[in-house]
Amino acid sequence: MRRIRKYISEVILELKKATWPWDPKEKGFAKYRELIESTGVVFIAMILLGAFVAAFDISFKWAFEAAQKLGM
Repeated sequence: MRRIRKYISEVILELKKATWPWDPKEKGFAKYRELIESTGVVFIAMILLGAFVAAFDISFKWAFEAAQKLGM
């Protein structure tokens, strides 16, 4: 039980040190502007990465199918 209390107190201490991606002085959605912008950047990056991987996957599929047809 003592280890659990120590762990929780350390977690709380670390969370107090963290910088959060919003401005506590702002009100409404403006408060979360940085968080929303960061989420948008991550979402776009994931779509681009997915498209990149899909393009390579399709091109390798076509290449291997062509190689099989040639008997390689």
